[in-house]
Amino acid sequence: MKSKGTYVVVGGNGAIGGALVERLARAGHSVVAAVRDEEEARKNPKLESARLFEMDATDWEAYPNLYDDAEEAFGQIDGLAVCVGSILLKPAHLTSKAEFESVMEINLSTCFAAIRSLAKRLMKTGGSIALCSSAAARHGFPNHDAIAAAKAGVIGLTLSAAATYASYGIRVNCVAPGLVSSKMSDPIVGNEMALKASQAMHAMGRIGEPEEVASALQWLLNGEQSWVTGQTIGIDGGLGSLFSKKR
Repeated sequence: MKSKGTYVVVGGNGAIGGALVERLARAGHSVVAAVRDEEEARKNPKLESARLFEMDATDWEAYPNLYDDAEEAFGQIDGLAVCVGSILLKPAHLTSKAEFESVMEINLSTCFAAIRSLAKRLMKTGGSIALCSSAAARHGFPNHDAIAAAKAGVIGLTLSAAATYASYGIRVNCVAPGLVSSKMSDPIVGNEMALKASQAMHAMGRIGEPEEVASALQWLLNGEQSWVTGQTIGIDGGLGSLFSKKR
């Protein structure tokens, strides 16, 4: 069966990235999943139908090779999703310069580097780009100082890149999830008291699942959403915009 399109997912072995890769492949698309450890990624059943490309997402020089590989394997790239991220829960006065720089590099610089290297290619054909911000970028939460700054930068990047490339038929959007069950959130989710506190902060009374965020990313990447650009969509159980009665 002929592929419907070709998509690149950076952070393909993460919880959200893996769920997105699986959804795109199931829909008949060709998918290249950029992963940090290919050997480890091969153990992930969600990536069985994807082409794997091992790289460090913070390495700006790796992106041209990633896109070359995708084009050589499947032809024209139709879209990109960046699903790389980290969590640092510290107030500013307890955050070291190294910690802050790491948070910015992983969460914001990767998005910039991914767009920077793909833009010229998509300017010839059009396409879609989906990034991952956070509810913490739009609502003040204590001890999220560094991560909120980085994720707010992703929203700013989304808006500016969407404006820059709209005339070329390139759409740029992002999602802003609440707390999602994943290996990255294990320190919170794995602590009963912390989990209950987090659930209570969400108006819907629970944290999210990777599939729920991946579904929104897939929708944004879909060419049928040809009039949607520059948007940040909260996939957060109301965390970023609603008060919870359980607080």
